[in-house]
Amino acid sequence: MAERAMTESKDNRSPLTDIRIVEVGPRDGLQHESTVLSIEDKVAFVNDLSRSGVAEIEVGSFVSPRAVPQLADTDQVFAKIDRRLGVLYSALVPNERGWERAEASQVDKIALFTAASDTFTQRNINCTIGESMQRFRPIVSAAKRRGVMVRGYISTVTHCPFEGPVPPFQVLDVAKRLLDLGIDELSLGETMGVAAPTHIKRLLDELLRHIPAAMLSLHVHDTYGLGIANVLTAWAEYGLRTFDTSAGGLGGCPFAPGAAGNVATEDVAYALRTAGAAVTVDERAVVAAALKLEPVMGHSLVSRLSRVLREGLLSDVRCEVAP
Repeated sequence: MAERAMTESKDNRSPLTDIRIVEVGPRDGLQHESTVLSIEDKVAFVNDLSRSGVAEIEVGSFVSPRAVPQLADTDQVFAKIDRRLGVLYSALVPNERGWERAEASQVDKIALFTAASDTFTQRNINCTIGESMQRFRPIVSAAKRRGVMVRGYISTVTHCPFEGPVPPFQVLDVAKRLLDLGIDELSLGETMGVAAPTHIKRLLDELLRHIPAAMLSLHVHDTYGLGIANVLTAWAEYGLRTFDTSAGGLGGCPFAPGAAGNVATEDVAYALRTAGAAVTVDERAVVAAALKLEPVMGHSLVSRLSRVLREGLLSDVRCEVAP
């Protein structure tokens, strides 16, 4: 029963390692920016985030430079960052050539990308869901031989910009196929940012009958301001502990018209801590890291906490971060 899975997930939570934040700003955030940042700016961004208390940083993507010019220099960024003990440094890998580059860069973890909607998959990576699985098989095998962890992204888990609402059983089918390949972790992408907690509940009611909460991460966008509500629902009611977030709320999806940025790291950290979760992320450090990019990007951060801190409306934002 889903209820049993939820109870077990909550009972197994450690008060010291409750929340795990996967910072996707350097990849999912910057790839949507019209401005291409310099290598130095990207390296500084990753290094600042490394000191913020996040568990993992998605540094970049080993895709074709023609497809995503904003991340064409990911190899060089990996070569220059200061890796902090206890932080995982990961990257998106689209194919075997991407894996070769990731391996050469000594990534800690790779991420593969598909969706629960065939149309979205075709528009995004030019293949069907089934074809994406065949593409992933040799990459997963190679990564496992090298002891590299593998994450599987599933986009459009509640809504597709081309097909409309996506039924949870469709997501479960893709999730099972990824797990059969040997994927270590699944990231559930609410790509459009239109889902409400009721949609997240329907999704998790289905998935948690078959997949432990510990293997799932929630990746939500904040188009209609429901991102925080969805995160709190997944944590408080279903025991999810891992969340993909982006410093300053950077990001979006070029293949999902109208989708806003990822839910902001600092907003998620503050909301979860206020709700009683154990969070190691320093919100002020995250905001400071993202604020350095504003002059380069030419626009302000969209996160709520960045505005609050900038305007001096809140003076007691604090956290406990290991030295």
